[in-house]
Amino acid sequence: MTTLAVQFEFAAVLAASPAAGMLMSGLASMVFGSAVFVLVRTVINTLYSENLEQDEEWRYDVSRINELRRVSLMYRVFQPIIHGLARLNQRAFSETLPEIRREIHAAGLPRYWTAPEYLGLLELQALFLMPLFLYFGIDIMGPSGVIIALAMVVLAGWLLRRNLTVRAEYRLFVIKRRLPFLLDLLTLLMEAGSTFLQAMTEAVAEFRDHPVGVEFSRVLGEMSMGKNRTAALESLRERLSDDEITSIVGSIIQGEELGTPLATLFRTQADVLRIKRTQRAETIAGEAGVKMLLPAILVMAATVLIILGPFVLNFVNFDVMS
Repeated sequence: MTTLAVQFEFAAVLAASPAAGMLMSGLASMVFGSAVFVLVRTVINTLYSENLEQDEEWRYDVSRINELRRVSLMYRVFQPIIHGLARLNQRAFSETLPEIRREIHAAGLPRYWTAPEYLGLLELQALFLMPLFLYFGIDIMGPSGVIIALAMVVLAGWLLRRNLTVRAEYRLFVIKRRLPFLLDLLTLLMEAGSTFLQAMTEAVAEFRDHPVGVEFSRVLGEMSMGKNRTAALESLRERLSDDEITSIVGSIIQGEELGTPLATLFRTQADVLRIKRTQRAETIAGEAGVKMLLPAILVMAATVLIILGPFVLNFVNFDVMS
C-alpha cells in the first residue's frame, strides 16, 4: 500500500509540473490530429470513384460496378452492405425481381442497377430511418414503441418500393404522350427522302431532353453497335413493357417483315396513339363523376348539419328547460 501511495503521489507531482502539462497537451494534439487525418482520408477515399481491379470476383461485372460507383454515392459508400442485402433479396424476392428490373428501366434509372441491388438500396434507406422512428416511438409509447418503430421501417421500405412503381408509371405516361409527335417527325423525314437511321438520328436530336428521346437514343445506339432494327425495337418493347408500346412495336416489326413502308407504319401508329389518348381522356372524364359522388355527399351532409344544427339544439334545449 505504501508503494502504491508513493506512485500516486509521484504521478500527481508529475502531472502538476509544466513539462507534464505540455506533454499531455502534445499527446492530445497528436491523437486529435490522427483522428482528423483518418476521417479526412476516409471521406476522400469514399468520394473518389476509382476503378476496381479486375480480379476473379468481379471479372465479368467490373465495368458495371465501376459505372455504378460513379453515378451513385450511396452505392460507393455502402457497397458491401448493398451486396449483402442483394444476396438476401435474390433468395427472398426471386419472384418479384423481374418486375422490379422492368420498373428500373421504365423509370429511367441508371441501367447499371440490378434488381436485387436496387432493392437493397431501398432497404438501406429505410434502415437509416430506424433511429428516428425508435426515438419518437420510445419517447411516446415507451418500450412498446420498438414494435411501432420496426413497423414504420417496413412501411418506409414499402413506400420507397411504391415510389419506384409510381416513377415508372409516370415516365411511361410522359413517353406515350410525346410518342405520336416523334412518329410524325419520323414520317415527315422519311417521306422527304431520309433513311431510317438518318430520320431516327434527327428525331432523337430533336427530343434529346425528353424521355421518349432517351429511349429511342438507346435503340439507335444498339443499332449502331450491330443489332438489327428488329432486335433493337424488341429490346425497347421488353425494356418498357407497356401494352400500347408493345402493340406499336409489334405492328412496326410485323409491317417491316411484310414489306410495308415504314413511313406509312409510323403515320398509322401515330394516329392510333392519338385515338387511344382521346379514349383514355374520355374514360377519365367519365370516372370523375363517380369519384366526386362521395365528396359531394359529405359536403351536402356537412351543409345540412351547419344549417339545421342550431335549430335542433334550440329545440332540444327548449324541451329540457320546459
